[in-house]
This record gives sequence, structure tokens and C-alpha cells, in this order.
Amino acid sequence: MSAYVGRFAPSPTGLLHAGSLVAALASWLDARAHSGRWFVRIEDVDTPRCVAGADQAILKQLALCGLHPDGPVLWQSQRDEVYQHALDQLIAQGLAYPCGCSRKDIESAQASPTQRHHAQVYPGTCRQGLQGKPARAWRLNVQAVLELHGMTPLVHWHDRRLGEQTQDVLQEVGDFVLRRADGLWAYQLAVVVDDAAQGITDVVRGQDLADNTARQIVLQRALGLPTPRYLHTPLVLGVNGEKLSKQNGAQALDLSDPLAALNEAAHALGLASSGPTLQEALNTWTSQWLEHAYQQQCLSGGGRLNGWRWERDSLYDHPSSAP
Repeated sequence: MSAYVGRFAPSPTGLLHAGSLVAALASWLDARAHSGRWFVRIEDVDTPRCVAGADQAILKQLALCGLHPDGPVLWQSQRDEVYQHALDQLIAQGLAYPCGCSRKDIESAQASPTQRHHAQVYPGTCRQGLQGKPARAWRLNVQAVLELHGMTPLVHWHDRRLGEQTQDVLQEVGDFVLRRADGLWAYQLAVVVDDAAQGITDVVRGQDLADNTARQIVLQRALGLPTPRYLHTPLVLGVNGEKLSKQNGAQALDLSDPLAALNEAAHALGLASSGPTLQEALNTWTSQWLEHAYQQQCLSGGGRLNGWRWERDSLYDHPSSAP
């Protein structure tokens, strides 16, 4: 794999909160510790949910925290032609098909109720044709991709924090959407295309996005794109025990004291408080991160650090007595 390239990809549905700063800091530190480049991508493909001016406000928040990208910012809303080209490529290979199913149709086809916070598994109703229904969306034919590329139904990948991961995309997700019924591009297609276009080698993001990884790997294979390394960071939880997010009313970051906000984010990652200046703190955390990455590589050949445990569900490890 080529020289390290990382990214932070916020959605401008509001300002950054404590949880998103943890992901931003982790991705920035990982890039700096590996002498790599760090980009920012504004994932504004879901335009109805975007808040006017939030993209520029997010960039200002990152700058206040000393987290400056190493190249131009990428806006997904400006990349319609690129996503269309990727979809056309999949259609030409017989790996994508139009779908006429509504949410109610998919819900009716479920064998059992869907768990809370889990998307409904698409049963492949339109895989062999629309059966007289008008086309609403475009889906990836997961089975066709697996067969074409000799992939097993169980997709395997290694997460640098969570270890070995697997998912049966066909059984647990089904043929997932590439272009939505409202004409907007689906997250999975946009992120896979953009990670490749920006040369991303390492994706560092929140653990709530880990479930997307197998789908993205399948789509990467379908488009002939490289698969980056993955690291999913611990989540910051709200008082209700759920992930802190804009959807459940997470408060925007108070950056009247950027160093204090960064120290909170560093603590969530298991790093010690630092200062007295912003730059000194970032330098100290980068050194700690680099030391940890070196220990990982030496003890486990670049994989997960064997015999270590995660304290406070943090990213930063501490040695245990395990062999």
C-alpha cells in the first residue's frame, strides 16, 4: 500500500459535537503519527438533511482546534458526474439493477421484525426484474459481485482496534442501495468512490460506522478499487447511554477554549491531558500515538496487538498480564 493518506468526513447536518471531535482528532493523529497526509471531505450528498453554512462552520471548528487539512476540501455535492460514472460501470457489468420497491414493500417481505436501529434486509425482489413496477432506486447485486470476484458470502476484514470482523452482506443487509428513490446518491457509493479518488489508505472513524465496512469492501471489489485499512474509534455516549449524535440532540462543541475540548477528546481516546498550548498538546499526543503504533507493529506484525486489553473502551492500549 502507498504512503499513508487519511481523512475526516463530516456531514454538515449541524456543527461538530464531542463525539465528532474524537473521530477528527483520532484520524488527524493517526495521519501525523504515520507521517501521512490528512484530508477533509464534506459528505453533503444527503442535501435535505444539510444545514446551510454548517460546512464552513465545521471547517472553522477544525481550524480552531489546529486540525488543518493537507489539501483542498472535497464536497460530495459537487461530484454527481463521478458517482454516475461509477453506477454506469456497475450497470454495464450487470452488477446493479433498478428497484421498484417502496419501504412498505420491503417491510412486508420481512420474515421477522427488524431490530431497532437496524435497516431492513432487502430480499432481492427486483433482482430478476421490476415485475411491472416503475424504477425507484438502483441497487448493487451482491450475489453477482461475490460470484464474479470469487468472494465467499462471509466478508472478512481486520479492524485495527476491534480485531477480526465478518459479515454476511447478502443475509444481513441484502442488495443495498446505490442511488436512492429521491434521486440522491447513497452514502455507500459516494464514500467508496471518494476514498479511492482521494487515495485514502486508512479510514479512521467512529465505531457506529463499522457496520458499513463489509458493504464498502464488496463495492470496492465491484468497482475494482483498493480497500483501505480500517480503525473504528470508541463512541462518546449521551446521558441516555446512546451514541452522542446530532439526531439525539448533541450540543455543538464549545470552542471558547479549544485546548479544553481537545483534552476531552484525547481522554476519550485514552490519551493523557496535555498542554499548555494547543500545538504542544497535539505534538505530545502525536508522539504517544506513534509510540503505540510502533508497539503494535513490533508485537503483532502490524495487526492487532495480542495480549493487550482496551481500558475504558478507549483506543489507547495498556499492557495486561495475559501471555
